[in-house]
Amino acid sequence: QVQLVESGGGSVQAGGSLRLSCAASGRTFSSHTIGWFRQAPGKEREFVGVIGRSGDSTYYKDSMKGRFTISRDNAKNMAYLEMNSLKPEDTAVYFCAAGTYLLKNSGAYAYWGQGTQVTVSS
Repeated sequence: QVQLVESGGGSVQAGGSLRLSCAASGRTFSSHTIGWFRQAPGKEREFVGVIGRSGDSTYYKDSMKGRFTISRDNAKNMAYLEMNSLKPEDTAVYFCAAGTYLLKNSGAYAYWGQGTQVTVSS
């Protein structure tokens, strides 16, 4: 079992950057893929990107490519979401999740953090 805790959210102006962290407990962190999702008020949860177990594979939603970067440090049981050139439409609660495959379907992820709020003002 994996427990996940996100941090690093906050308020930022458009064009700014934030780095979200996902801290995992348990000995099996490196055996899971880590996905990042977000959910804005009144909207469905949206896939942001996912990173493979060793960190050598990453996939992003097309609209995030070039602005968002996912990384992980298995020695520290940590994953990260670096967000640049933020836009007001990036405002949402951001979640990390642990799964088995490199999938964009939220149902494929068994373990979830509680989320961290990101607010981007214009």
